[in-house]
Amino acid sequence: MTQTEPDIKMRILLAAKKLFAQHGYSGTSCRQICEEAGANIALISYHFGGKEGVYQAVFEHFFPIRELKSINFADLDPIEGIRLLVSRIIRLTYQDGELSFMIQQEMLLRSPRRQIVMNVLVEVWAQVRSLLLRGKEDGIFFFGSATNALVMVMSVALSHKHMVNFEDVFADEKIGVDHIAAEAIRFILSGLGVKEP
Repeated sequence: MTQTEPDIKMRILLAAKKLFAQHGYSGTSCRQICEEAGANIALISYHFGGKEGVYQAVFEHFFPIRELKSINFADLDPIEGIRLLVSRIIRLTYQDGELSFMIQQEMLLRSPRRQIVMNVLVEVWAQVRSLLLRGKEDGIFFFGSATNALVMVMSVALSHKHMVNFEDVFADEKIGVDHIAAEAIRFILSGLGVKEP
C-alpha cells in the first residue's frame, strides 16, 4: 500500500517536530527524522530542500499564525483582544509542548534559526503591544511604559510552562489549561488597572 504525498509530508513534519524538541536542531539528523517518520531520506530534499526547510515548515504548519491573522483585532475592544490573544498563546504552549520547546531552545541559543521563530512570534507580540497602546489611549489600561507592560504580559502568558519545574510546590492542586488561561488573563488585566465587573 502506498501512502499519499501529504501523508508522508505530515509524518516527516510530526517526526521532525518531536525530534527537534527532544534533541534540538543540531542534535537531529535528516536520517533520524526519516527513520521516525518511516520515510525515505531523499524525501526531505524533495519536499523541503533539506533540514533547514523541514524546520521552517514545522513552524509554518503548526504555529497558528494564519488563524491569528484572520482575526481583525482593530474591531475588538482592547480587553477582549488581550483576552483572546493571551488565551490562544497559553493554549498553544500548553497543547503543543514540542513546538513550544523548539521556540524556547532557539530563543535561548540565539541560533541562526532564531529568525524563523521570530518571524512568527513578532506578529503575535506586536498585536499585543498594539492592543496595550490602544487600551491606554482609550483610558482602559493604565501603565507607564508600553515595553515594560508588554514584557509583563509575556511573562505571565508564558510562566505556566515552568510549572513542571515546581511540581512539588503545587502537588496538591492539579489545574488545567482553561483555569491557567483564566487566571493569567485576570492577573494581566488587573495589572493593567482593569476593574473586574
